[in-house]
Amino acid sequence: MDKFATLEPVKLYTSLTAASKPTQKPTQRPVFLGRLPQDLHLLVLHHLPIPDLPAYAASSRALAALVRDPDSTLWKSKWNALAIERNQLSTVLDELEHKCNEKAVVSRASAPPTLAVDDEFGDFEAAGVLTPPPDEMGDFVGAFAGVHIAPPSNVLFDTSAAKDTARAKFIRVFNLLKPLLRLLDSPPHLVLSQLAEAVTTPTTPTPLLLEAKTLRLLSFFLSPTLQPVRKWQIQYLSLRSAMDRFDANLLAAFDNADGKADEAAMRDAAESSWQVWDGVGDWELGKVWAEKREIFYQTADWNPLDNFTKDGGLAFDAMDSFMEWVLRAISEHGARAVRVFPPPSQVLLSFADRIANEVVGEYVSSLLSRARELSTDTYLKSVAASFRESWRMVDAILEAAKQREDSNIPKTHAEDIVYRMFEANMDEYLDEEAEVVKMAFDSTCKGWDYDSSSSSAAKQEAARFLGSQNPAQVKRNVLGAFTNLLLLPVTIVPRTVGAVGGALMTGGSVAVQGISMLNPARWGGATQNGDSSAYSRNLNTHGGSLLMDVDDDGGLHKRGQDSVSLAQFETLSPTPLISAGTQPPPSAASTVGEDTHQLDLLLSLDVALELIHADREALKRVESFAGYPGHYGHRVKDTIEELFILFLQALGERHVTTGFHKATERMRSYKPAEHHETANVAPLEQFFELVHIGDTIQSMVQVYFDKELAPHIDKTDFLNAVVREKKRFENTLDDSVAAGLNAGTEVLMNQVDHIITTLTQPREYYPPEDGTMELGPTLACQEAIKCLETHCKLLKGSTSKEVLEVFYQEYIAEAYKAANYFTEWRVPDYR
Repeated sequence: MDKFATLEPVKLYTSLTAASKPTQKPTQRPVFLGRLPQDLHLLVLHHLPIPDLPAYAASSRALAALVRDPDSTLWKSKWNALAIERNQLSTVLDELEHKCNEKAVVSRASAPPTLAVDDEFGDFEAAGVLTPPPDEMGDFVGAFAGVHIAPPSNVLFDTSAAKDTARAKFIRVFNLLKPLLRLLDSPPHLVLSQLAEAVTTPTTPTPLLLEAKTLRLLSFFLSPTLQPVRKWQIQYLSLRSAMDRFDANLLAAFDNADGKADEAAMRDAAESSWQVWDGVGDWELGKVWAEKREIFYQTADWNPLDNFTKDGGLAFDAMDSFMEWVLRAISEHGARAVRVFPPPSQVLLSFADRIANEVVGEYVSSLLSRARELSTDTYLKSVAASFRESWRMVDAILEAAKQREDSNIPKTHAEDIVYRMFEANMDEYLDEEAEVVKMAFDSTCKGWDYDSSSSSAAKQEAARFLGSQNPAQVKRNVLGAFTNLLLLPVTIVPRTVGAVGGALMTGGSVAVQGISMLNPARWGGATQNGDSSAYSRNLNTHGGSLLMDVDDDGGLHKRGQDSVSLAQFETLSPTPLISAGTQPPPSAASTVGEDTHQLDLLLSLDVALELIHADREALKRVESFAGYPGHYGHRVKDTIEELFILFLQALGERHVTTGFHKATERMRSYKPAEHHETANVAPLEQFFELVHIGDTIQSMVQVYFDKELAPHIDKTDFLNAVVREKKRFENTLDDSVAAGLNAGTEVLMNQVDHIITTLTQPREYYPPEDGTMELGPTLACQEAIKCLETHCKLLKGSTSKEVLEVFYQEYIAEAYKAANYFTEWRVPDYR
């Protein structure tokens, strides 16, 4: 116990700094050949011509081993530069090798007989002069013969190179193509004939294609990357001249086959021409074929102005016929282009692109110029309609591409053709669309302001929601009809009635039924005086009319002078609302003097429907361009959001907020002493009806947002401009309703105070000493409670249960305070 071992400190946890440091892999030191790294030598070898490789390799044994390394990146890069596998040129090598073997057999058979030579030491047999090793190239045959180089330890070297290595494959190509280079020294008019004789045989199935592939392989061989011989530049110019001559011959052969409709010969010439094309500019054969199509020279037969009626309207029957003619041309010539031309050439797309720009584009340009002269509204409709008609080309292109399984034409490439054609019109169209919607909203709001301020608006009857037995069910029916209305398509391509036949009547009936369900005159039944036109805008001078209707495509549009009255379609509604015979409860039948402005007429569902219709019509037009890629795709999305924001601003600031503000001010100016009715406060009842209308408008906006805007934006993105504007609209409506209810509470309490003041007898709370004591409720108290009960029932369907409890407590507290004040004032002993 006298000695203790010293305890060493133990690190229990790894420090944060040590744990955060990543483990570094040991770096490999570069391998040096002499004073330079091996990678630098490989870089030099990549840029050296083939004839200079032996001289560079002879400078040291290590460099010689590096050059002869079959797995070196040097030979892989040179093999890849030939692009044999990518362009399927191996058939050329097989054919050349087959012909070389045949020549070798023939030369050996025709050689004279020789005497046997006494070769005691085997010198002649080992020399192999007649059959050199396959891994030697002509310019430096025997360069490494007899040299036994011991490879260094840091270089992987295999003396027995496999046949599938990049070096062996390149040497095979070199030995097969180098004899053909002598033909390029001949005169230009003899090169093709000699090359055909050297490559093809009488039994070759496609001699043109084999010659074309040989020329292409030689073009890769005589490239700056390889530089196989000293005079490769001169020979490449001669080869390029021969390829141009060969291409001209193919063009003549293709034209001849096209005249005979011989698709097999056309395909052979087209594939051969594609092989010799250098990839610079347009492919001549495909361009010439497209230029000879008659569709480019018959555009004068179609007049774009035929799409306009005599009265300046639109009827796109003429463009329908024009596009049918264009689609037939794409179907006929495009299908043949897919069958004849090689898939990488994409002749179908170039042909369709030229049709789009030179035929359809010119037609659309003339049409839009005329539409601009007529009116902006006509221009906007013409842009969307012409784009929808032009979009039919996409389906025709894809249908023609099905002629060949390997056509390799994706849908996006076909769509880009129409998108590029229409880009010239997009900036002006999107700007005009937003401006026209602004003017439409402004016109609607100004028209409502004028109607609401006129004397005729003040004579309308009210209490449609409150006059029904179930206001919540009325709202659900209206929203259900409105949802069905949004499912109806909007007309983008206008056509005449005769073009669609009976489809117009069917679609129109559906629209009338949907709109008739939204007729405010049907919500709570007939009014007190039998007038069923409450909330009606009277949008034209021919009586009540539909706000929207369906034309030939089932689309919505504003009714003209031929509008049909809603009363004619009252029985067509598939889910009728409250019957017309339902009478409002006695509590809602308030008597209002002619000098009192009805507050419930300060808001209109017709205005909301009209604003939604104008916004939806513009939105559906812009949605036609929703698939646009790139810059214009972002602009289209921004325009869609801008249209909805403008709609919310017009509906909220110009209509809803203004109406509630006017209603609040008029309620504050109400004086109970000027009215004989005690049980009902007319402004407060009308404000409750106004709250129902505002709530219905907000629900309609929500339905419209979910159906039309949600597919284009992220509803969960609280930073999105549309989501923020919609939230602001809802908050503004809630604030307006809260301010109005506060004013209504004051009005109701003033009415209760007025009832107690006027109906209480002077000595009712302080009877004479000799009088009879009446301990029952007084008439003033009964009337005050009746007034409170009536308005509490009206408020019940206007807001949530939590809000009701707050207002009930407010009413009770104010009523109790008024009763205490009056009792204290009337009873001296109580004071």
